[in-house]
Amino acid sequence: MEKTCNIHTAFLNRQLNGGFCPATKHITLITSIKRRIGSSQTVSSLVTRKTMNTRTLIDRRVPSEVPMPEKFGMFGGKFVPETLITSLNKLEAEFIYALQDPEFQEELATALRDYVGRETPLYFAQGLTNYYKNKDGEGAEIYLKREDLNHCGAHKMNNAVAQAMIAKRMGLKNVVAATGAGQHGVATAAACAKLSLSCTVFMSADDMEKQSSNVLLMKLFSAQVKPVEGGFKEASSEAIREWAGNLETSYYLTGTAVGPHPCPSMVCEFQSVIGKETRRQAMEKWGGKPDVLIACIGSGSNAMGLFHEFIEDEEVKLIGVEAAGFGLDSGKHAATLSKGEVGVYHGAMSYLLEDEEGQIIRPHSIAVGLEYPGVSPQLSFLKDTERAEFHSSTDKEAVDAYLRLCRLEGIIPSLEASHALAYLEKICPALPNGTKVIVNCSGRGDKDAGMVHNQKFCIN
Repeated sequence: MEKTCNIHTAFLNRQLNGGFCPATKHITLITSIKRRIGSSQTVSSLVTRKTMNTRTLIDRRVPSEVPMPEKFGMFGGKFVPETLITSLNKLEAEFIYALQDPEFQEELATALRDYVGRETPLYFAQGLTNYYKNKDGEGAEIYLKREDLNHCGAHKMNNAVAQAMIAKRMGLKNVVAATGAGQHGVATAAACAKLSLSCTVFMSADDMEKQSSNVLLMKLFSAQVKPVEGGFKEASSEAIREWAGNLETSYYLTGTAVGPHPCPSMVCEFQSVIGKETRRQAMEKWGGKPDVLIACIGSGSNAMGLFHEFIEDEEVKLIGVEAAGFGLDSGKHAATLSKGEVGVYHGAMSYLLEDEEGQIIRPHSIAVGLEYPGVSPQLSFLKDTERAEFHSSTDKEAVDAYLRLCRLEGIIPSLEASHALAYLEKICPALPNGTKVIVNCSGRGDKDAGMVHNQKFCIN
């Protein structure tokens, strides 16, 4: 029987031999997933068991023969050449060990607080809230999770600094990464500078031109930025090739929640700080949970960071917003979950944008960071189990949302985050008065200001 995994141990009872059973109205969680590193080291962690409305915390310290699971239903896995298996297994072992190592956890907590600048505010957007009120003065209350205030201006730093620390623990001094909009590249370059690691970032030549300010920042952090013909998917392929050719000295630092196991789980884990803070902040502000969470979807790192903490809370609606580009029927979009098919790419099974012959279609979005033809296996699983819903925003809608937040709140969102903000136009009119809506403002949009200034005339 193939060993499969759920998300946050919430849906394991639905899985069977690599697939999943039909969703049921109420979810009963298993009490534990037992893991082992080698023959003697055991992993202990806290698992939440929820049966209907009852929640029990169980401290799990029982050895087991079951390794860290690789799949989420049928999604995920490790579809790579045999030459990469050993390196991925070492990475998995170091990742699990780091999660249980108090020294690593203390070092990471210090870095997140003093270097990254966490925690980030849960900001009440009064201007945006007023904008969406109806004629009776009623409407949803809109909050922004301000990941744009992180060091280097995006959520990407949460994961980059943690993985750079793991690379250093493993004695791997050469870090390789790929970036689209440049936010992950900047975060990785900064983290490597802090930890005295060398850094090479692969980036599309077109994206380097569009995001020249981020290229400059990477170079200021002493990173080597290598241009690649094509888009982000080609840059990712080149980064993986570079890593595969230097396995003994290189570390592939992925910022996207895709790729072979354990990469998606690592990114999700290190980004989950977003949702954990959000839960605590919501309790402090209004004494309860949010009603709706909204995040943009490229590969899924910021969305899973926000959603992961709330997957078991079925009353909390999870909404992912993809890039519709010129429209879902135009053929120029990046809406993988809305229009894609299941396939294998970059070492994992997920939804993909592909043609009738199974060839990958180049995605399009005005937001470069959303231009990826695949998506997180976790999000693929949430789609098929109907725990989350997925929609899309066009280029024009994203630009309008970018300008709207600038004018109403004095906050400059990235074009990626603007896709999530754009969906407020569609959902807010239907929400009851007082509904608590949180949008993940995953990055700041200084990098996009010139493009928006030009596009607002072209698109209109």
